[in-house]
Amino acid sequence: MVKMAGPEKHIEIVVQQLNKFNPENESIEHLLDESAKVLQTLNVTDGAFVLETLAGCIEYKPLLDIVVNAFFVRDGKHCLFSERNLYVVICYLATFQLEELGLQQFSRIVKSLDIAKMHKFLRFFFNVLNLSTWIKDEWSQIYDSLYVKENWIDPLLGWQPKIEQLIKQLADKLANRVTTVKTSTVTKPKEFDLTTPKPRAIPIPEPIPLQEKHQPVPQSTYKPPKEKQHLQEIKYRNRRRAEELLLEANVSQFRCATIKPENKAPRGYISGIMKNKTKFQAQKIQGKIDNVPIKLNAAAILREGALYQRKMEQELSRLESLLRGAHDPSEFLEWQKQMREKDLEQQLAEIECRRLQGKLSHEEAVLARHNVIQENKKKAELKREETAELMRQYAEKRLEEEKEMRELVEQVVEGHKNVKQARMKLQKYKRQIVQEVSEESRELLRRALEEKEEKLRKRYELIQQIRAIESLPFFRNKFVDLTQTAGYGFSGEMSIMELRERLALLKEAQKKAEEEKRDQIIHEKQAKEQLLLDKLEQISLFRAALGRAAALKQEEKKIKSQLTEGSVKNERVLDLQKKITEKTMERKKQAEILKITPQKDGAGPGRSWESYENSLQEPHWKELEESREQQFKMLQNGLMSRETAQKMTAYQAARIGATSCILR
Repeated sequence: MVKMAGPEKHIEIVVQQLNKFNPENESIEHLLDESAKVLQTLNVTDGAFVLETLAGCIEYKPLLDIVVNAFFVRDGKHCLFSERNLYVVICYLATFQLEELGLQQFSRIVKSLDIAKMHKFLRFFFNVLNLSTWIKDEWSQIYDSLYVKENWIDPLLGWQPKIEQLIKQLADKLANRVTTVKTSTVTKPKEFDLTTPKPRAIPIPEPIPLQEKHQPVPQSTYKPPKEKQHLQEIKYRNRRRAEELLLEANVSQFRCATIKPENKAPRGYISGIMKNKTKFQAQKIQGKIDNVPIKLNAAAILREGALYQRKMEQELSRLESLLRGAHDPSEFLEWQKQMREKDLEQQLAEIECRRLQGKLSHEEAVLARHNVIQENKKKAELKREETAELMRQYAEKRLEEEKEMRELVEQVVEGHKNVKQARMKLQKYKRQIVQEVSEESRELLRRALEEKEEKLRKRYELIQQIRAIESLPFFRNKFVDLTQTAGYGFSGEMSIMELRERLALLKEAQKKAEEEKRDQIIHEKQAKEQLLLDKLEQISLFRAALGRAAALKQEEKKIKSQLTEGSVKNERVLDLQKKITEKTMERKKQAEILKITPQKDGAGPGRSWESYENSLQEPHWKELEESREQQFKMLQNGLMSRETAQKMTAYQAARIGATSCILR
C-alpha cells in the first residue's frame, strides 16, 4: 500500500542510506537498488525525489564535504558529528535543487527539521563573504572556475536575500516570536463575557535558610613555617663554621704549596718581584715502593691461577716445538722492536717539525697584523672626514624638518577647535542611551535574583530529604563459619580451617627442604676453600719466578739505554728553528719602528704565556698591599688585636699565593 510521507521522512531515509554507504566495499548502483527496495512504500514522485537526492549527494560529495567540514570547524563546533550527512543533504538541496523545488518547498523541508541546527547551517552557508571567497576558491580547484561561478555561486548569491528572510523566521521561532506574514483579513473570534474569578491569595514566602559562616583562613597560611627558619639558621651556622675551618686550613697549609717571591720587599718593589717570580715545583718523593701484599678474593685467585696455568701450557708447547726442530722467533722479534723504535723516532721528528712550522706561521701572522694596523689607521682617517661631512648635511636637513613640523602643528590646532563642539553633542546622546539601558538592566537583575532564591529554596529541601534518608540505621554484620565451604561448586573448594592445615603442612615441608639445601651449600663451600688454597700456593711459586725474570730484564734495559744515549737532532728541525729566530728578530725591529704597544688581552697573537701570567698576578699583589695598610691603621687606632691581624694576613697571603709576614 502506498503511503504519503512528510519531507522530514524523506530526508531521514536519505541520511540513513548515506550512513550505510561505504564507497570502498559497495558501488553506487548497488546502493540505489537497495534504496529502491526500501522506497516501495512511497509514491512515485517521492521515491524519485529521494533517489535523485541520494545520487546527487554521492556524485558531488567532494564539493559538499568542503562546506560541511568548514562548518564543523567554525560554527558547528558543538554539533554532533553523527549528524554530518544531514548537513550534506541540506547543502546539496540548497546548491543544486533550490530552483526545481522552489523557496516554499525548500522552507517547508527546513522547518520540518531541527530549527536550531538549520538556522546555524544556513546562516553559515548563505553568508555572502563565505560564498564569494573561500567556497568559490575551493570549488574552483575541483571544477572550472568559470563554470563554478556561472552555474553555482551566482545562483546562490541571487537566492541569498530570500534565504535571509527564511533565516530570520527561524531565528524568531527560536526566540518564541511569531513572524508577521502578510495575509488576507481573517475573522477573529471574540471571547465570551464570563465572570472573572477572584484572584488567588499570594502564599507567604518561606524564609530562605542562611548558610553558616565559613571558618576564616588561619594566619599560619601566610607565614613561613618554623622548620624553614630553623633550617636557615643551621645553614648559616654551618657556613660560618666552614669559613673558620677554611681560614685555619689556609693559615696552616704546607710550605711546598705556597708561591714564594725571591726577595721580600716593601710596596715599591713588588712589581720587580713579579718579573723575577719563581714558578712552583713539586718535590719528588724519593724512595722505593715495597711490594705490599694485596688481599685477593676468590674470583681474583681463580683468574690468576688460570692465567699462570695457561702460560705454563704455552711454555711447554713452545719447548716441545723446539725439540721437534721448530725455529726460535726471538731474533725476528728483536729486529721488529728495533724497527718500531726507528719509526717512533721519525714520528717524533715529524711532530717537532709541525710544531715549529706552526710557530713560524704565528710569527708571519704577527707581521701581517702589523701591516693591517697601518692600513686601518689610514682608512679611519678617511672615515672621520666622511662622517663630519654627513653630520653637517644631517643638521641642515633637521632644521628644515623642524620648520615643516611647526607649520603642521598650527594647522592641527585649528582643526581641534571644531572637533570640541561635535564631541559635546556626542556625549549628550550617549548619556541618554546609558539612562535607558540602566533601567532595563535593573529589571533583569530583579528577575534573576527571584529565580536564584527559588532555586536555593528547592535545593535546601532536597538536601534535607537526603539527610533524613542517610540518618536511617543500616546493619551490615555478617556471621562467618570457618569450617564450612563457600558452596560455589568448584573442584578444589575447601573451608578456611582446611586451608590453614594444608598451609602448615606446606611450611613444614619447605623448612625440611631448606635444611637439606643448607647442608649441601656448606659442603660445596668447604670444597671451594680447599681449591683456593691450592691455587694460592701455585700463584706464589709463579710470582717468585716472574720477579726474578723481571729483575734480569731491567738490568739489560739499563745497559742498552747507556749505550744509546747520544742521539742527533734532525736537520729539518734545525733549519726551522733558524727561520723562527730570524722572523722573531724581524718582528721586534718592525715593532720598534711602528711603536706598537702590546695589547692588554692575554689571548693576543704576539704575547707570551709568561707576560699573561704576570698581568693576572699584579692585581692580587695590589690587593694584598691595600689590606695590609688597612690592618696597620686599625692596629694604630686600637680597633683590632694583633692575633686577628696575623690571621687575616695569613688568609690573604694564602688566597693570593704569597708568604705571610708579621706586621710590625
